[in-house]
Parts: sequence; structure tokens; C-alpha cells
Amino acid sequence: MKSSAVLATALSVPAIGRAAATLPHERTLRLYNTHTGETLRTVFWAEGQFVPDAMNDINKLLRDHRSNTIANMDPKLLVLLDQVSTQVGNGKILHVISGYRSPETNRRLAERSGGVARHSMHLEGKAIDVRLPGYDLAKLHKAALQAGGGGVGYYPKDQFVHMDTGRLRNW
Repeated sequence: MKSSAVLATALSVPAIGRAAATLPHERTLRLYNTHTGETLRTVFWAEGQFVPDAMNDINKLLRDHRSNTIANMDPKLLVLLDQVSTQVGNGKILHVISGYRSPETNRRLAERSGGVARHSMHLEGKAIDVRLPGYDLAKLHKAALQAGGGGVGYYPKDQFVHMDTGRLRNW
């Protein structure tokens, strides 16, 4: 009877909640937005759930700085970032090059560069471009690939790694 109740409870929890349930008691992100100069250190996961105020703070820091548009970032992306950051940075500040992008910003960037997807995961708050100063970018790339969270792009010329929560792929 007890195991049936546990199974019923587990099946009623959304997938992200089940994935997050396997996380440590707390998850923390340390972020620096390279365009705005803003920094943030926040516990975004505690006591079995995402922390709403922390999520709002993260969404604000990862906003489209060109249009000042804030969107909800995918919680799975934050878990992925924490996983990679913990593996390689051990609490160091991740420098964010790009988080959310508004449709207008993405269109303008795509017109200027062949490296910007017209239907970018950044538009959905499911992608981020980061670097970890003082840490080998190739190792950051490798850690992102090993995390298996979604798409991973390696941009050594521009000094960043792209991570998203889409299907598994790399470039």
C-alpha cells in the first residue's frame, strides 16, 4: 500500500519536478551578464522546488538587454547550467553572453550573422551562451556535452559555449 502511494505521487509530479527531485537539497547559480554588468548569486532550488523569487531574478538577469524584454527561462536550463558549473567551475561565476532573445533582436542578429538561427532556442528561454573566465573553453564544452541536457555549440573564436534544452545535438 505504501509503495502504491509513493508511485501515485511520483506519477502525479510533472516531469521537471521528477527530474529536480533527484537534485541536492539546494542548487545555486552565480551569473554575470557581460552586457549589463549585473551579477547574481542565488539559490534557485531548495526544499524540493524552484524558488519563485530566485527564478524572477534569474529571468531579469538573462533578459534581452537590447529590448529590456524579460521572459521565463526554462527551469531545466538552469538545472543544466548548475550541473555544468558545479562540474567545472565549483562555484565560479558564469559569464553570460546571451540568454533570452526577443523575436526582434533575434531577427536583427540573424540578418547580420550566419551563426544565429532564425528559430533559435533563445527565443523560448531554452538556451544560453556562456564562458567561464580562467577556465579552458574546450573543457567547458566537453562538460556541457557530457551533461547530455540538449544542444551544445562550441564557439572558440567568440569564446563561448552554447547550451540549450532542445534535442541532443552538437556543433
